[in-house]
Amino acid sequence: MPKRNHIKVFVLVFALLLFKDASIAQNNNSVVDKIVAIVGNSIILKSDLYNYKMQYESQGIDLGPNPLCAVFEESLYQKLLYNQALIDSIEISDDQVESVLDRRIRFFIQQIGSREKLEAYYGKTIAEIKDDFRDIVREQELSQSMESKITRNVRVTPSEVKNFYKSFSEDEIPIVESQIEMGQIVKIPPIPDEEIENVKRQLNEFRKRILEGESFSTLAIMYSDDPGSARQGGELGFLNRGELFHDFEAVVFNLRPGEVSEVFKTQAGYHIAQLIERRGEQVNVRHILLRPKVSPYEQRRTQNKLDSIRNIIINGEMTFAKAAEKFSDDPSRVNEGIMVNQHTGTTKFKTEHIERELFQIVDRLQPGEISRPTAMLTQDGKEAYRIIYLKSRTEPKKANLKDNYDFIQELALQKKKEEIINEWIEEKIETTYLNIDDQYKDCTFSHNWLKELIDQK
Repeated sequence: MPKRNHIKVFVLVFALLLFKDASIAQNNNSVVDKIVAIVGNSIILKSDLYNYKMQYESQGIDLGPNPLCAVFEESLYQKLLYNQALIDSIEISDDQVESVLDRRIRFFIQQIGSREKLEAYYGKTIAEIKDDFRDIVREQELSQSMESKITRNVRVTPSEVKNFYKSFSEDEIPIVESQIEMGQIVKIPPIPDEEIENVKRQLNEFRKRILEGESFSTLAIMYSDDPGSARQGGELGFLNRGELFHDFEAVVFNLRPGEVSEVFKTQAGYHIAQLIERRGEQVNVRHILLRPKVSPYEQRRTQNKLDSIRNIIINGEMTFAKAAEKFSDDPSRVNEGIMVNQHTGTTKFKTEHIERELFQIVDRLQPGEISRPTAMLTQDGKEAYRIIYLKSRTEPKKANLKDNYDFIQELALQKKKEEIINEWIEEKIETTYLNIDDQYKDCTFSHNWLKELIDQK
């Protein structure tokens, strides 16, 4: 039986869907948990396997005729990497873990629409979500570092690339997937002064009521525009300095326990806050957020402005790049309005890297076309509108050495790394303590995980 592709497959799915684990586990009441494997000093739980299986299936990934066995083998591999990382004393800094958590939080905020929507979806603050997964991320980063250590010196020569390509029959030649380049011009409608004053007046009234004895938590539950913390009575949980908006930190780190701030502004909106407790450079606060609302008049005015910009570009009076630089309120204006793929750092997007609402727009465009204005939310939750420009779209095609050498080279390198990893797995299985639950001893594995069973025969 051919060896399974261990490189990055499990890690990628786990990384993209990391934050579904909590909700899946909560809803998976039918799984009676128990330890199903021990790898070195690490355990694998039955609930882990069912969660990962659901993650794969939600992405449409084919796990073969026995999905649990496939997920189980990938889990064994990850634990084997983690066990060896501990033996080799590989270290992952706290800053690296926080950076990974922040990056994934940003990804999910982009997917779901706003920080507040993410908090509302999980019923937890961002800080609580991060606390739930900090140890998991550390383990995952150690496993990835171990995998990188095993394959870091692997290279392929031009002749190896050529021979790799020649090894395919006509029907087996890999397909280069469709890729999209696109740009956007974003306009954020202005907030009328009277709406801002109304929000400040409301918050000042809340502050007065709190100082007169009303519950801050109750008012937060009833009125705060931050749904994630509102259901917790406005409480954010302990956060480190640097994890909050600068303007927010400037206020709350100067409060005394129990003190209620004056009304203040951040990029999220207007707040009042109360310090619950401070521990050095950590604070636990509760707050009430109110966001000034964009008037229907300003919504229409912004859409009309984008329509005018679109017509200027279509009529050839200005290029999209110049229009983005001149008119857009989005940081992409410095890149001629062209969007950057956060997964790859390039301007090329595979379809799975495009959020659903955006894909529905760009999928209807031909290269060079510009969409009508559509509503959106910025990363900090502000109402905005944008027009989308489809710069290019490549069609799926069979790879060839002339046009797709880098693509084929990467596949050849990947195959060579897989071979090295497979050899490493077989070696480490022989020297690592393994204990596998009887339920999984009928699985057909790619590696000799059942060595103790074979040894007994």
